[in-house]
Amino acid sequence: MPDPMTKTSVGTYESHPTSEPMALTEAEQLELKSELAKLEAEIVTLRQALAAKERRCGELKRKLGLTTMDGLRQNLSKSWHDVQVSNTYVKQKTSVALSSMSSAICRKFGDMKKSATFRSFEEQMFNKYSLNQRN
Repeated sequence: MPDPMTKTSVGTYESHPTSEPMALTEAEQLELKSELAKLEAEIVTLRQALAAKERRCGELKRKLGLTTMDGLRQNLSKSWHDVQVSNTYVKQKTSVALSSMSSAICRKFGDMKKSATFRSFEEQMFNKYSLNQRN
């Protein structure tokens, strides 16, 4: 089966439902080829402009004394802040807090059931219940 993705001359991929070209008139083919050539030329120009802007950005950062580590530190700090305020993180923190609280409550009830006071109370309740059942 032919690969439905083909690589264009500028490195982008386009989806093709079939490997055979659509039935186009010669005029339509020429028009599409012309449009494709213009788009590819525009992409090359945009890449060159982006590369020039990235170089200029690097020069400005060097002149300002900004290092790669400063940028990385700033990006990590911002990313961590974004994570902390995200709904998923807040929900996870809430879930962990509730889980911890329920574990603590269960542990306290377990400790309470083992206490002498609770056992005494339990025995008294059992005795009263047993007396009521007999009457």
